[in-house]
Amino acid sequence: MKTWTPKLGEVEKKWFVVDAKDKVLGRLAVECARILRGKHKPQFATHADNGDFVIVVNASKVKLTGRKMSQKMYYSHSGYPGGLKTTSAEKLMKEKPEELFRRAVKGMLPKNSLGRSQITKLKIYASETHPHEAQKPETYQF
Repeated sequence: MKTWTPKLGEVEKKWFVVDAKDKVLGRLAVECARILRGKHKPQFATHADNGDFVIVVNASKVKLTGRKMSQKMYYSHSGYPGGLKTTSAEKLMKEKPEELFRRAVKGMLPKNSLGRSQITKLKIYASETHPHEAQKPETYQF
């Protein structure tokens, strides 16, 4: 008996649209990461990129529970002494709501070249519109 493994190009990739309006950031990010990895498919394999594309609209209307909007901090370091920069979730939401959502999803993907290729299939837009109508995306319901 042989174990079937998905090959590159064998698995059909679909496009899904997710509306983030009035949804909790973490719970929505979990579902998006699940679709990007391909865990919703029966032919899931941990070593292969067989997930689908995800289009997130209304990223600026996502919610954070509790006092996370003012207390949650995002860090980046330049590599030089004293090069630590901190940004609150509130400031990041105001300036770049797409980046807030992308960081939440990226943290749930593998930390290797597979995860880096999977995050490229995530398309995030702050408004209602997106330029991916030609791909005929389906709406994803939770």
